[in-house]
Amino acid sequence: MHGRSIRRCEMDFSEKWGKDVEDAVRLALQDLKLDRDQVEVIVLEEPSKGFFGLGSKLAKVRVQKKVTEEVPTPVKDRSEVKKERPAEKSRVKGQGKHSSPKDQAEDKDKDSTQELKSEGHKKPKRQKSKQQNTREDSGSLTIRERPADLQEVDDAPALDFLKDVTRRMGLDLTVKAFANESCLYFEISGKDSGTIIGKRGQTLDSIQYLTSLVVNKDKEKYQRVVVDAENYRAKRERTLEQLANRLADKVQKSGKSVRLEPMNPYERKVIHATLQRNSAVTTRSEGEEPYRRVVIERK
Repeated sequence: MHGRSIRRCEMDFSEKWGKDVEDAVRLALQDLKLDRDQVEVIVLEEPSKGFFGLGSKLAKVRVQKKVTEEVPTPVKDRSEVKKERPAEKSRVKGQGKHSSPKDQAEDKDKDSTQELKSEGHKKPKRQKSKQQNTREDSGSLTIRERPADLQEVDDAPALDFLKDVTRRMGLDLTVKAFANESCLYFEISGKDSGTIIGKRGQTLDSIQYLTSLVVNKDKEKYQRVVVDAENYRAKRERTLEQLANRLADKVQKSGKSVRLEPMNPYERKVIHATLQRNSAVTTRSEGEEPYRRVVIERK
């Protein structure tokens, strides 16, 4: 009775977000460099269109390589070899000179795998990618901070727009506007604040984007717009800082890289800035918007 061994590669699964399940599967297949019939797909989160595009959710899938099993050739003692039929003896003796087509194919696969691994770990390319990606997401974190010189106003641009949007969504909320020379800050409060924030602030970010379009339409000078609800921006930033430090410790202890979930540019900046002075780890970003994410690696 001989046991079976299961062959696994270093990266046999990938979790991806997409506008729908098929889009997420496509991104995962590109990541794994596999075909559709070589993997199994597990849908982790179904997509949702939300309300007029607000509060929409991406699809999330886990695509994993199908497990292939092979029975290794058992090691036989002399007594077992003597009991073999003549045809089996000749086949065993011939293995030393000529390998079977199956063995040749497996050796070829192993060589290809080693070649891919060596190409994936060429230092010059990897260092270039890190430098480009980190620079892209670096910078000041003042985009969400509330300026100290803001004054409350009653006739701010887009104030009526925000009130109308929340009313049409059937939400019981209060909207206030504050402004200075360069910034418009909208503060939302009320019992339905959780709904307007949405999962990980996605709904709030969508409303902020729309509000910025309304404010800066036909303007030569851009005016920064921040839409906040129940001080969510500051709370989210603290959560991201704690997450970054916790995952950095994990990477330092295990030596394995960690890929975070897709984040918007501001949240990626928070992660990069939090770990910028960490002597044990480094960060970079990978992927395309809106699925771009931060990778934390040990130095």
